[in-house]
Amino acid sequence: MDQRLCNLVGIQYPIVQAGMAGGPTTPELVAAVSKAGGLGTLGAGYMNAVAIKESIKKIKELTDQPFAVNLFLPEEFVVDRQQIHRMQERLNTYREKLDLPLSPQVSKYGEDFQEQLEAVIESDVKIISFTFNCPSQTIMNKLKEHGITVIGTATTVKEAAILEEVGVDVIVAQGSEAGGHRGTFIGREEEALIGTIALVPQIVDKVNVPVIAAGGIMDGRGLVASLALGAAGVQVGTAFLTAEESGARQLHQQAILECEETDLQLTRAFSGKMARGIRNSFMAEMEKESDLPPYPVQNALTNDIRKASAAKKNREYVHMWAGQAAPMGKKQPAAKIIETIMSEAKTIVHGIRF
Repeated sequence: MDQRLCNLVGIQYPIVQAGMAGGPTTPELVAAVSKAGGLGTLGAGYMNAVAIKESIKKIKELTDQPFAVNLFLPEEFVVDRQQIHRMQERLNTYREKLDLPLSPQVSKYGEDFQEQLEAVIESDVKIISFTFNCPSQTIMNKLKEHGITVIGTATTVKEAAILEEVGVDVIVAQGSEAGGHRGTFIGREEEALIGTIALVPQIVDKVNVPVIAAGGIMDGRGLVASLALGAAGVQVGTAFLTAEESGARQLHQQAILECEETDLQLTRAFSGKMARGIRNSFMAEMEKESDLPPYPVQNALTNDIRKASAAKKNREYVHMWAGQAAPMGKKQPAAKIIETIMSEAKTIVHGIRF
């Protein structure tokens, strides 16, 4: 198999735990994955600089193995006050059901990216992954000065080529099966819904850097298939949401363990950016809305609704991100997930006869 990924980031097995932001990637989960031979990743997209430093410090206390930090690269967006007012009026329907104040003021739409980036650099993390955009040459130069390996996310061949051009070391090929937000940064998201099995070999043929397959990969079969397509490794997200060390909410984990393959759907309702999760009332009812504010504006507007719904253990108004292979999820330690994937993969490879 292509050993470039393992050699580059110093891991034993070609398995990367996805940097799922918003709480699932606890220091315990990241450390457990890295200690088991994979690459744990702290999803720091929604964390401020102080929280990032504290989490990194905790991970380093738990393991001396390599791990990565994932950040969201900023995107340009328009703040349309009239659009926001209309959406607040629409969302008040849900606030009334949850006994929340109507039309709350939003003080900010996200954390300061430059402060997040500085926190990672100052914490001496040697692997950083990005999604939602392509890092600028200025960012790349700064990271290279600190000896940091950079992983970028592509949902099309064109995006992969641009990432390689700016100097990223590894590219994650995110297929449409993947859970959570799409990493598309060129063109319309609807035009970048290429399945993993079709996307990976096309990106492998286009670029010279190692490629990580992502989307719908939950077990050894997914790993072997990805390696056969030319990938140097796989990125696994949903399987780790139900790991014992996961910080995903209990109602989220239970929904994954109970869902069927037809329950997974793409939506912009919660954040303004296309993402895949388990279908619920909010997604279904907001499907008809044609005037959604962009990410991260919509994400900030729905924040109080999502938190209140989760606190009340109500699945209907909270996002539950998951990939299309979610029904294969199991409740088990992160190390067991790594061990099982590798064991299954070896059995499959040894059993192949031509």
